[in-house]
Amino acid sequence: MRPLSDTIEAFIKELMEEEQSQIELKRNELAEYFRCAPSQINYVLATRFTPDHGYLIESRRGGGGYIRIIRVTMGDQGEQLLQLINHRLAASIAENEALAIIAGLRQQGVVDAGEARLMGAAVSNRAIALPLNIKDALRATILRAMLLTLVHQQHD
Repeated sequence: MRPLSDTIEAFIKELMEEEQSQIELKRNELAEYFRCAPSQINYVLATRFTPDHGYLIESRRGGGGYIRIIRVTMGDQGEQLLQLINHRLAASIAENEALAIIAGLRQQGVVDAGEARLMGAAVSNRAIALPLNIKDALRATILRAMLLTLVHQQHD
């Protein structure tokens, strides 16, 4: 039997296929459908529908509230990369987070396998042989520079 999170993710992705690029959901209705707490829905959205997986989430709370899930299309790669830079890259980033972003870019076809390997090598702990407090900050700077280069390539 599949874990509930996997089932919710598959359900949302199936809806996305029918609607193409975006859907609107009500968190409480979805939680009621799956007989779970709304926090379970939040967990799935926060971990499986992130910018590095190719999705943007908009939400409005309250009685008429909704969750809008938008699949970023290939034509929106530059915008998606800017979203990653602005929302996911803080002053520092851990190796596993940087590698997850790169894997998402690979999965979406923004970078090919060779580029993803090079990017991963550049942000790896092996490549950045510094104390931890400096290592994560440098990794964020390197990844930010690579993503900005990809944005500029989109417009060439």
